[in-house]
Amino acid sequence: MEISVRGSVPRGATRAALAAVLLGGGAVGCGGGSVEEDSAGLAPAAAVAKVAENSEDITSLRYRVTGTVPERGRLTAEASMKTKPTAMTMVMTVAGERAKGALDIRFVDEVVYFGGNGLDPAKSGGKSWFRAEPAVWGRGASNNNSYKVLPRSMEVSPVVQSTFLAGSKDVRRIGTETVDGTKAMHYRGTVTSRDLRAAQSAAKDKATRDLRMERVDQFVNQGVDGALTMDLWVDGDDHAKRFRVRGKTIPTRADTDGGTLDLTVTFLDLNPSVTVRTPPAEDTTELSG
Repeated sequence: MEISVRGSVPRGATRAALAAVLLGGGAVGCGGGSVEEDSAGLAPAAAVAKVAENSEDITSLRYRVTGTVPERGRLTAEASMKTKPTAMTMVMTVAGERAKGALDIRFVDEVVYFGGNGLDPAKSGGKSWFRAEPAVWGRGASNNNSYKVLPRSMEVSPVVQSTFLAGSKDVRRIGTETVDGTKAMHYRGTVTSRDLRAAQSAAKDKATRDLRMERVDQFVNQGVDGALTMDLWVDGDDHAKRFRVRGKTIPTRADTDGGTLDLTVTFLDLNPSVTVRTPPAEDTTELSG
C-alpha cells in the first residue's frame, strides 16, 4: 500500500518496549523573487508573519534534521511528509554507543512502522519491521503517539514549527546569508507559549484562531521550559528555507534535570510528490508490551 501527493507551491507503546527492540539493548529554489526586495523591505515581524501565512500552501515537504535532543543526544534525519491525509517517512541516525545504524520510520494510515539496521534483529523474531497502532504524527502535544520511536520534538510538523517566530515579540533581522545555495534572509527571536497564546487570542476570525491554536499546541510538544530561541531563514519567495530551535527542556522521569533542545531543520523541497509505502505484512511483527 502507498500514499502519494503531487502539487506545486503557489507563489507570493511504551519506553520499555522500544528500549527492548531498538539499537540492541538539494535546495528549495528562490523562483523569481529577490530576498532584498521581498523580505528586507518588510519589518522583521511582518516578514516572519508572511512566512507563516505562506506555510498554509505547503501540503508536502522533503526536509533534513540535525541537532541534539535530550532523549537521544545527537542525531540526523532525512524525511518526507504530506498533510492530507497525514503520512511521513524518515531515516534517522542517532550518535552514541547504543546506536548501531539508521532507523527507518514510517507513519501511514495511523500506524507506525520501524525497521532498518538500527533495529535489534534478535528482538524481532526474524522480521525486518515492527508496527504499532494507533500511531499519530504531526499533531499537538496531547495527540501525538510514536511509541517513543521519535523524540517528542520531532513528532510535530516542521511546517508548523517554522511559523513559531510569528509569535515573537523581539524578532529582528540578522542579515542575508546563503543556505544550501539559496540566498535567504536570517531572522532571530525568542518565543514563549504565552506569546503564542496572546497571538491566538488576538486573532480576528475563527480560521486564524484555529491555525494559531495549532501553533500553540505544537509548541507545547517541544517540552521547552521557558523561552525558545529561534532562527529562521527566509527565501525570496517568503517561504522558510531553514529554522533552528534552541531551549532548555522541562525535567522528566528519564531526565530529572531537563536537557537541551537544539534542532536545525532545512527545507529541501516544497510540495514534492511523496510516497509512503507500508512494509510487506509477512516481514512485519507487532510491537508488544
